[in-house]
Amino acid sequence: MSTDGATSGTRWLPRLIGVLLLLMGLALIAGGVKLSQLGGSLYYLIGGIGFALSGVLLIALRRIGLGLYGAVLLASTAWALWEVGLDWWQLVPRLALWFALGVILLLPWARRPLRGPASTVNGALLSVAVVAAGASALASQFTHPGEIAGELGRDSSEMASAAPSMPDGDWQAYGRTEFGDRYSPLRQITAQNVNRLEEAWRIRTGDLPSDNDPVELTNENTPLKVNGMLYACTAHSKVLALDPDTGAEIWRFDPQIKSSVGTFKGFAHMTCRGVSYYDENRYVSRDGSPVPAISAAGQAVAQACPRRLYLPTADARLIAINADNGKVCEGFANQGAIDLTQGIGPFTAGGYYSTSPVAVTRDLVIIGGHVTDNESTNEPSGVIRAYDVHDGHLVWNWDSNNPDDTQPLAPGKTYSRNSANMWSLASVDEELGMVYLPLGNQMPDQYGADRTPGAEKYSAGIVALDLATGKARWNYQFTHHDLWDMDVGSQPTLVHLKTDDGVKPAVIVPTKQGSLYVLDRRNGTPIVPIREIPVPQGAVKGDFTAPTQARSDLNLLGPELTEQAMWGATPFDQMLCRIQFRELRYEGQYTPPSEQGTLVYPGNVGVFNWGGVSVDPVRQLLFTSPNYMAFVSKMIPRDQVAADSKRESETSGIQPNTGAPYAVTMHPFMSPLGVPCQAPAWGYVAAIDLFTHKVVWKHKNGTTRDSTPVPIGLPVGVPSMGGSIVTAGGVGFLSGTLDQYLRAYDVNDGKQLWSARLPAGGQATPMTYTGKDGEQYVLIVAGGHGSLGTRMGDYIIAYKLAR
Repeated sequence: MSTDGATSGTRWLPRLIGVLLLLMGLALIAGGVKLSQLGGSLYYLIGGIGFALSGVLLIALRRIGLGLYGAVLLASTAWALWEVGLDWWQLVPRLALWFALGVILLLPWARRPLRGPASTVNGALLSVAVVAAGASALASQFTHPGEIAGELGRDSSEMASAAPSMPDGDWQAYGRTEFGDRYSPLRQITAQNVNRLEEAWRIRTGDLPSDNDPVELTNENTPLKVNGMLYACTAHSKVLALDPDTGAEIWRFDPQIKSSVGTFKGFAHMTCRGVSYYDENRYVSRDGSPVPAISAAGQAVAQACPRRLYLPTADARLIAINADNGKVCEGFANQGAIDLTQGIGPFTAGGYYSTSPVAVTRDLVIIGGHVTDNESTNEPSGVIRAYDVHDGHLVWNWDSNNPDDTQPLAPGKTYSRNSANMWSLASVDEELGMVYLPLGNQMPDQYGADRTPGAEKYSAGIVALDLATGKARWNYQFTHHDLWDMDVGSQPTLVHLKTDDGVKPAVIVPTKQGSLYVLDRRNGTPIVPIREIPVPQGAVKGDFTAPTQARSDLNLLGPELTEQAMWGATPFDQMLCRIQFRELRYEGQYTPPSEQGTLVYPGNVGVFNWGGVSVDPVRQLLFTSPNYMAFVSKMIPRDQVAADSKRESETSGIQPNTGAPYAVTMHPFMSPLGVPCQAPAWGYVAAIDLFTHKVVWKHKNGTTRDSTPVPIGLPVGVPSMGGSIVTAGGVGFLSGTLDQYLRAYDVNDGKQLWSARLPAGGQATPMTYTGKDGEQYVLIVAGGHGSLGTRMGDYIIAYKLAR
């Protein structure tokens, strides 16, 4: 009786592994052939042959199968290290499965049934291969690819905040001030004690999604704290006034929004990022300058509603509300509301309204509007309008297609169709007398042959308008002839910067393409150099591309994608991602859209979106959360668009682009298993020294806890949708990650100091304030984001230090 043999009952394990290896090897061979034909890596073909042969040998219970498997595993480890080095998350899909099978094959139950010469070579080779793969995984735990370690090394500088003054404990505008810096001078909560934060109160607004709502129902609201109250709005444009110490509801206003078609389901999205506040007393003694003349109707509003909230609604109204009691200010405009559809012309239900709070100045409220992406070439105007803050009459309007005519539109007339819009937030410098507008595109996003001269000049950039007249004082375009949906979604941040040429009033504009443009806000000249770089050419038939694009020397761009950067949960979907990568057109950033399908990176969600950045003007530090997600766009000639094609949302289904020669499909670049095709990290927190324009530190941020079927919080670094804030106490707060947490960071070195689990997605920008009890609170709206797939809810939660 042979000592090499075993009973038939013990042979199932090596044979089972052999069958698995054979099947997996055949799958790798099939994909490897395809990938090699596309000019990709030969590993999958060669490795597939090796794994399949080792599987055949194990099925035959031949001991040499161990040695062959060990040789293939050892070669796979060498190949993986050559491709990606000691990067743990990159090694996982390349080696984890093969390592696990190698460990099983070393078990006595797998080895004893095997037949053949009783040589130690096969077992030794497998052992060496398993140890090498395991050692690589272990060593990779001590590396941090993509991260930057550092410290700012200062708590203050010679600089001070130049933003409009307000009580330290207030948060009177979306970005705290109309400078949009998201900086609070409060310092009760510090890096040393923030770990003592605990929940002080939570409420539920009662505004939850229904079957009548669109997919992209979002809770992106940052409440205000002013007038002794908190003011929050919900996705359905309801406003709540709350007690800042307890969250108790003081009053509630429901604008009773309506749809022209009886349902909101066809809306692109439902969003209210915030309300805006105005106090008649703020300007009486501000600087001694004369207050503009107020009409009799305006004086009546000022007396009846001396403190007002301005609410943009999802049915395209701007409503003035008494901030004291929640009643409509009846004397404002028409019974307290402006009909924003006036002069806009026809549009589909939900196709025009303002998702963002208005900018409020001395005597104006300034508002833009969202238009639905990629629906048609005949969309509403992107006009920006300024209304009198008291009586609501139209003071001026600026339309990028007719930029010199800012006189109020005559009754019965219509603004130009489909001009570049501003769906995000403006910032205001009253001393310079300018409002700074981040602009979007003329539709459609991916085809621009028919764009107007005004769109070609102003879209996907910033324009500074004169507050008094609405005339353009200067503009700077960041993406020329934009074909990638690189509209400027972030509120410009105004700050005084210390430079070699002295202190300069600057505007910092974060953008989807990863550049942070730093301009002198007086005239638009760059403070940080901006270079025109050559970019890939070759648009679809009928269109053209700009030869260069503007890239700031201050940017948080990731490295360009390569086949080696493709990822997956397993070797198989990673291989399929590599095949997709090779099949798509990609020549780096700004690769033009194509019928072949184009990989867009950074994708149209962007490195920076509406969350923007926060700036500590005293430390001269910028704090932010860059994202890195690739998208795929594919142009479909009009005659190939199926009659029953369906648009599901702005990022799924076929985007019709009615009136253009191409429709388009867009989606995140994902593997068949639903994980990103590009390797992590996909989200970071980072800080930039505004003295040196250098990244001080950059760390992966967020986990997979709420993005996978099994709630394991793998610290890969996930995207965030929502902004950050910084405080004089040296703490930054951020809640927008795909996992449900509010986090606190040391702004000096980026160390995470504290976190709180949220009951729903926190895709909003937090804020901080002082309560009536003298305590500093940190507050977040946790309501989820429909299109991101985070958990929906209706929570507002406040935290303060435990005593």
